[in-house]
Amino acid sequence: MAATLFTQNIIACIWDFDKTLIPDYMQSPVFRRYGVDEATFWAETNALVENYRRRGYTLSGEISYLNHLLTYVLAGRMSGLNNVILGKCGAEIQFYPGLPEFFTASKSWVADRPEFRKHEINLEHYIVSTGLAQMIRGSAIAPHVDGVWGCEFIENPLQPGFLSQKELELSADAEIAQIGMVIDNTTKTRALFEINKGTNKNPAIDVNSKIAAEDRRIPFQNMIYIADGPSDVPSFSVVKGNGGLAYGVYNPAKQEEYAQNDRLRKAARIDHYGPADYTASSGTSQWLRLQIQGICERIVRDREAAVSQRAAKPPRHLTATPAEEAARRAVRAPEQAKFLE
Repeated sequence: MAATLFTQNIIACIWDFDKTLIPDYMQSPVFRRYGVDEATFWAETNALVENYRRRGYTLSGEISYLNHLLTYVLAGRMSGLNNVILGKCGAEIQFYPGLPEFFTASKSWVADRPEFRKHEINLEHYIVSTGLAQMIRGSAIAPHVDGVWGCEFIENPLQPGFLSQKELELSADAEIAQIGMVIDNTTKTRALFEINKGTNKNPAIDVNSKIAAEDRRIPFQNMIYIADGPSDVPSFSVVKGNGGLAYGVYNPAKQEEYAQNDRLRKAARIDHYGPADYTASSGTSQWLRLQIQGICERIVRDREAAVSQRAAKPPRHLTATPAEEAARRAVRAPEQAKFLE
């Protein structure tokens, strides 16, 4: 018996992290812990590509800050930095107003409406960031999200000959030593397709597999992508270009960020924009609520229309209307009169 893979009654809000959910960069607590000047670190990181080019090396800008963090560890400036410490530093991250409460409240916008519950509609939240996944997982927002994509480090890297060893030594005081995963502004789009196709929920589905639109877990038209600026244009384009919504946020204290979002809207990169304020009365919260409930209403209409079209009406007894019954009696009246003669 043929069956679709998913029922497509799920909505996804997909979030950037730095300067979208938090005012600055998430790595700040790490720098404070080790007494590293943050401005100097980023200045060095931004200069790496050009300096290595002069030495005859090609360095990808997307991994330069990850490499530089590892260099700080190797040089002893961040001695002992590991994934546990990254998680602890994540707990120090400060969020914009209204977070993480907004994530719980937004799910209630769906769960509290009987017509939405009838169709088992759910809202999921995902974070797709070029920052550090382990810090996000250690932050206050982690219990409220359904999945995290971010950069990751490996401790205790496997040594040559490990395939022939029966036991592998692990160091309890391990440090991060290798890059395990890189998420940049282009590869973010891969995460969008993983959410779209359901790869994150069913590992048997490869993200590169050809899957019919009606078989995808969360169609793009059920997605809203929220981010802060031009670096997210590839993701804005994928979601918006496939029928979803794109929303830009800005720090209300920074006029240049407002202007940046306005340019994105004029260029049709985003549908709308607002302040990075997620309290219940904010324009951003109200716009997202309007769109989420609008998507729910469209899902209800589509599903009920599908039932109407695909479910044939059962046979029933025929019942004449009063007018039809009167006409029938009028026809039979002359015959009855003739019989009485």
